[in-house]
Amino acid sequence: MARKTKRCRRWLISLGVWSVFLLGVSDLALAQNAQRLDTWPREHDPHLADFNIFEFRRYTIKEEQRQHFARYFDSYFPEAFQQLGAIAAGSFFERKHPSGFTWIRGFHTLDDRAIVNAAFYYGSVWNEHRDAVNDLMTDSDNVLLLRPLRPQTSIGILPAVDPITEPSGAQGVVLAEIFAVKKDQVDAFATQAEAVFEKYRNSGAREAGLLVTLDARNNFPQLPIRTDGPFLVWLGVLRDNQTLEKNLIPLTEEANKTLVARGLLRGTPELVILDPTPRSRLRWLPSWK
Repeated sequence: MARKTKRCRRWLISLGVWSVFLLGVSDLALAQNAQRLDTWPREHDPHLADFNIFEFRRYTIKEEQRQHFARYFDSYFPEAFQQLGAIAAGSFFERKHPSGFTWIRGFHTLDDRAIVNAAFYYGSVWNEHRDAVNDLMTDSDNVLLLRPLRPQTSIGILPAVDPITEPSGAQGVVLAEIFAVKKDQVDAFATQAEAVFEKYRNSGAREAGLLVTLDARNNFPQLPIRTDGPFLVWLGVLRDNQTLEKNLIPLTEEANKTLVARGLLRGTPELVILDPTPRSRLRWLPSWK
């Protein structure tokens, strides 16, 4: 069985590389209770750790079609990427953008991004459903290619939603705060912003990741990525809307004025409020208090 598994993996990798060739593709605290990102509950499978490359993908869906798009996404795609060695780390509805659908895809390495995307987008799952899915979208090019600021700030990959213990699907609220940072100022800004992020954590946010733009060539050019960085992206998970409205919104409004005044940003930070889709891994876990 082990030999068959190794042969299968080599075949998949070879398939991905060949597809790419044919197509011309050349220490932060975690939340209250002082938990850390690397202590988040994870699946038993060791392949669900050590993701170092992320795509923060923001789609625009046709009017009144977002729920339909999410059903296609949740039904067909998370396991397809997982089988290829990637991960759908979270999928969401943008609260202030009625047509906005955001999801986060993780890869172990940059090379894996090219291999996995080639295997998926020229594979049977996507080929079967692409027409229905593409017909629901008006834009899919708003994509940030990111890496963890430091190894310990990668996105914690949570267990898949359990249909028995979580019959209502993924719960909670996810925040993504996107900071457009001036060139060569990412580390300096992250140092300044740490006091702000600590306030977020102390006010009920479980920090889920701190990512920065990966300055690298797009090794799967069939999928565009933004080149207007650098950006720093803070991710957090909240229990409910009360925590959001009472604690986090006032904090972000106050903090952003201070951070902008320090002169390291290219504009006002963007706060994206995200409601998890029913099967989103990134969510508020029932076991969290």
